[in-house]
Amino acid sequence: MMVTEKDFLEHFNSELFGVISETADAEHLECYVVGGYVRDIFLSRPSNDIDVVVVGSGVKMAEAFAARLGKSAHLSVFRNFGTAQVKYKGSEIEFVGARKESYTHDSRKPIVEDGTLEDDQNRRDFTVNAIAVRMNREHFGELVDPFGGLDDLRDKILRTPLDPDVTFSDDPLRMMRCIRFSSQLKFFIDDDTFASIKKNAERIKIVSRERIIDEINKIVMSATPSKGFVLLDESGLLDYVFPELKRLQGVEVRNGVGHKDNFYHTLEVLDNIAAKTDNLWLRWAALLHDIGKPQCKKWEPAAGWTFHNHNCVGDKMVPEIFRKMKLPMNEKMKYVRKLVSLHMRPIVLAEDVVTDSAVRRLLFEAGDDIDDLMTLCEADITSKNACKKKRFLDNFQLVRTKLKDIEEKDRIRNFQPPVSGEDIMAAFGLGQCREIGIIKSRIKDAVLDGEIPNEREAALELMYRIAGEIGLKPVKEG
Repeated sequence: MMVTEKDFLEHFNSELFGVISETADAEHLECYVVGGYVRDIFLSRPSNDIDVVVVGSGVKMAEAFAARLGKSAHLSVFRNFGTAQVKYKGSEIEFVGARKESYTHDSRKPIVEDGTLEDDQNRRDFTVNAIAVRMNREHFGELVDPFGGLDDLRDKILRTPLDPDVTFSDDPLRMMRCIRFSSQLKFFIDDDTFASIKKNAERIKIVSRERIIDEINKIVMSATPSKGFVLLDESGLLDYVFPELKRLQGVEVRNGVGHKDNFYHTLEVLDNIAAKTDNLWLRWAALLHDIGKPQCKKWEPAAGWTFHNHNCVGDKMVPEIFRKMKLPMNEKMKYVRKLVSLHMRPIVLAEDVVTDSAVRRLLFEAGDDIDDLMTLCEADITSKNACKKKRFLDNFQLVRTKLKDIEEKDRIRNFQPPVSGEDIMAAFGLGQCREIGIIKSRIKDAVLDGEIPNEREAALELMYRIAGEIGLKPVKEG
């Protein structure tokens, strides 16, 4: 629900804006708060990032403002860009001089010149981000809204201040931002604006992967991320920014038998996860859990459409997707890769008799990520058959109960064999050799299969028995 203009002005009755106003008048500079901070007040969304446009030097204004605030203010100046930032009591205030921009066709980096407030508002991406609030004492709080941004906020419409073809061709990242805002704010995109995104989609190729993934991550983190990905697809942008996801789309029919559209299934799983957690990387696991299916799709006359081993293929695809999209190649990637690789395992357990051995092995491989894996698997049940869906979810609850019982009894999560390679080497006077691996593997399997308890004494007894079978003799003590 939008706040009224009267309530809106209450947001500027604070020390911070009082000092901005005093500084602007003392420096004889026209000064406005503009952009997302203004928009978010009307949308009742909290924000601590404040953009201030100065007709003149933004750096000069920032330096004077910081001096008035005193030692509590932290000033950072970026002279090459003509901007400065002041951090004060949890707020970040960005100062920039009003400017006008022009672009060359092969770059989204503008040629910048000093300009007026009108020039600065003209270069804004969307009308809802072009509303300015005057900070000078005379006319303090006055709205400057030349493009009807306030009406567009009320109507939940995204459109560009000027010709969208010019706006998007100049800076193609704005197309991603448009879809991201639509997904985050639940706004509609104006027909002419969306038609222009379709027309200019190929221009996204000049934008760096780092900037693109920042927008994709914000779409992934929105309340209903499927909305953003459907718009990316309908606009044609998905072909350029995430072709692997695009390849999931479509249904093939043979002998009257079709398979589900894995693109829309994936988005449903992503929305299910988004309703449960704000864990970005669990959401990425949902987005990539079926990414290997196009390579594995096969028609089998007896079984119909199959996607055997798509989890293994997807596991191998994750690092390359992360590398290409400039996502972190660290523990985050390994976490996503693990969940993609294992996501079929609990489903198999839920379909079959749940044995202790199978549960131990799942706990061993999933480790501390077992709860996230189960959450992903439950989100993956998107059947429209209510009875089938209930049966699967009930079975998953049995699996969860079994996981808890086995964990309490056998302590398998992040399991380390109770006998180490060093123990084996010392017991039989060995250096590095294949026999050590054989013994360790047999002990591990025995614990996971429930043949022996997860205890050192039982493991040592088995170690000597296996060693005897393969012809090893213990070192005599003394």
